Amino acid sequence: MKHVEELTADKASLESYLKGQGWLQLNEKITALEIPGAGNMNFTIRVKTGERSFIVKQSREYVEKFPQVPAPSERALREAEFYQLVSNKSLLNEKMPKLIGVDKKNHVLNLEDLGHGVDYTFLYQKGEHIDEAELKQIMTFIANLHKAINTKTTDTRLPNRKMRKLNHEHIFIYPYLEDNGLNLDDVLPGLRAAGKPFKQDEALKKKVGKLGDRYLQDGNTLLHGDYFPGSWLKTNDGIKIIDPEFCFFGEVEFEIGVTLAHLKMADQPDKLVEKALRFYKDRSALNESLCKQFMAVEILRRILGLAQLPLSLDLEKRKELLNEAQSILIPE
Repeated sequence: MKHVEELTADKASLESYLKGQGWLQLNEKITALEIPGAGNMNFTIRVKTGERSFIVKQSREYVEKFPQVPAPSERALREAEFYQLVSNKSLLNEKMPKLIGVDKKNHVLNLEDLGHGVDYTFLYQKGEHIDEAELKQIMTFIANLHKAINTKTTDTRLPNRKMRKLNHEHIFIYPYLEDNGLNLDDVLPGLRAAGKPFKQDEALKKKVGKLGDRYLQDGNTLLHGDYFPGSWLKTNDGIKIIDPEFCFFGEVEFEIGVTLAHLKMADQPDKLVEKALRFYKDRSALNESLCKQFMAVEILRRILGLAQLPLSLDLEKRKELLNEAQSILIPE
């Protein structure tokens, strides 16, 4: 088993590592280290020197925020492969951080620093709405990705099976387990009782299982894989897209279904959710029925599963969304 050097925020040891990689000049000193955002998955740090700043990102064999949760240690390398695939597509790479370097042995990326941006998770707060022009940019980027990189345009494939397996468990399995280690009443009093009928709905679970099988199948199109407000960054240079570590070649309906689900859980107006779908469909083909089914699955998993969001929705609104999701998956 190969030895992996775990990076820390210790300035001296990090400086030594970066010089060993050739990512710092011999006479270049770290002047400051900062946490660039509220990420969960990886060790991520902003490195500042007298001349510049950049982002160092390492994936471990566990989730950084929850060390008890195992995760594929090579996921940063899959993210690197994504950046390499989009590197010659100007409409895509101008919206993403540039990949400066990769340390394959230690699963470390050296990425362009996009500055002190803020992600769009503020949308989950009560009364926050996304600007229509910004939403159009977000949906245009993902449509451009799907049109530009697919099995017709590249021989490269990016299965990312280990990350897909992890995601599959969290999306399609854990939310429906009676005892999955999460007391939903700790999230919101009354949510446990509200969720019980959905965990016991055998027809619903069967339908979710079939969609899970589709998710695990290889598809024709490169997906970002986790296209939600936490992956959209508002910066001084406009909107940027980050964290494609769940990327794989799959079905576009999964990608857009996830996006629409988060707009709904962020309590965005129905007309904005409809516009998001239209912005995408104006540029790229989509099976709307399948998309809505994946949207329903994402709503169920985020409200009932382990990957909770900072939602401001009250219990009645969450129940309303759960019932809507159920009616999409099991129409009367």
